[in-house]
Amino acid sequence: MLYDLTVVQFSKMLNNLNHVLDKGEAFAALKRVDIAVLLNSRLAADQFNLIRQVQIACDTAKIGVARLTGKLDSAPKHDDSETTLAELRLRITSVLEYLDSFSEADFAHAATIHISQPRWEGKYLTGYEFAIEHAIPNLYFHITTAYAILRHNGVEVGKKDYLGAMPYKAPIL
Repeated sequence: MLYDLTVVQFSKMLNNLNHVLDKGEAFAALKRVDIAVLLNSRLAADQFNLIRQVQIACDTAKIGVARLTGKLDSAPKHDDSETTLAELRLRITSVLEYLDSFSEADFAHAATIHISQPRWEGKYLTGYEFAIEHAIPNLYFHITTAYAILRHNGVEVGKKDYLGAMPYKAPIL
């Protein structure tokens, strides 16, 4: 279950983020706006800009899965130096490739392991709690904020862009 909730869903959402960024790029070209304006936009003065939202979404996906599977050392390293859309796309692609390297078997003990971070001052969450209470909401927060920054700037994105393709099934008659 944690594999589906993290690897599968994180991959889908990062692909959806790429799609929303594509729409931002098309908007900038159509309106003759420097894409850097969108990339450096933020919703509030004390909030991160679009670039940082994408970086954190990528970090949440890769580090979340790495912690759940005990493979923290295998996560790709990024130095947070992206300034262009092309560089952000490369980062997303590297994280998607990393997520693709996992299988359900990697999550055999993920639900019960203890996960801690330095800022938690010695406290921990179980893997299940970490996924449900921290990693998943954090990923959605930063992707939603990236979406909202673009929407706030006039990019025509909607719920279907955010949600992506749905696995609809036809009723059995």
